[in-house]
Amino acid sequence: MNNLGLAGEQEAQKFLKKKKYKLLECNYKNKLGEIDIIAKQHNTIVFVEVKSRSSLAFGMPRESVTNHKQQKIKQVAMCYLSLNKLSNCSVRFDVIEILNGQITHIPNAF
Repeated sequence: MNNLGLAGEQEAQKFLKKKKYKLLECNYKNKLGEIDIIAKQHNTIVFVEVKSRSSLAFGMPRESVTNHKQQKIKQVAMCYLSLNKLSNCSVRFDVIEILNGQITHIPNAF
């Protein structure tokens, strides 16, 4: 991971903590892939993809969370839920984009 990505994930973690989310996992990996942040808000497990960019040269950060990437995140999330016996909880998929230090949180992004 590059420095921009690492810094972005750390900023996203601080942002979520400030919003009273409980961070459960950061950079969670299994054989299917990775989820940047897994958090809990009230009774909802929130899977968060963080995208950081320093310019719009390649479009908005959120645009890089393609349908393929979304499906991969969902597969990893299902394994996490199964492994942790969390099958009856509410789930949400968010994106946090960071563009030039400006954070935009997109709940229910997909």
